[in-house]
Amino acid sequence: MQNMDYDGILAFIDHLAEAGSHYRMTEMDALYTEDLGFLVLTNDGTITRFSKQEMFAEFQSRRDAGEEPLLTEKRVLHIEDQGETATAILYRRMSDRASAAFYELRLRRVNGDWRVAGETVLPWPDPASVTGFLPPRTR
Repeated sequence: MQNMDYDGILAFIDHLAEAGSHYRMTEMDALYTEDLGFLVLTNDGTITRFSKQEMFAEFQSRRDAGEEPLLTEKRVLHIEDQGETATAILYRRMSDRASAAFYELRLRRVNGDWRVAGETVLPWPDPASVTGFLPPRTR
């Protein structure tokens, strides 16, 4: 039977949110793989992909400009641990002035430690408007 590392993944996510929200670039660098793919749904309905370097440039710029730290508000909704890889689904809000987001973290073990290999960020859905991904059955 596979050993599930939920506690380790939860601790990793806490560390990730804390380091990223405070623009601690050296710490962040160690938490992401070099081949990171950061996918964001844009307001025109397309997906934009950012590399690790592009994402880090934005965080570095915010830090250097003296931006206030981001909120660490999050709620882990689901974890799937497949051993050397894992997926975590989160509710995440980084600011009272920014929309809440649905995050999918694609994790990979590197030398025994979790790293983010990919992130997908989508708008947080209004649960009252969610009708399901399939239409209701008619038969």
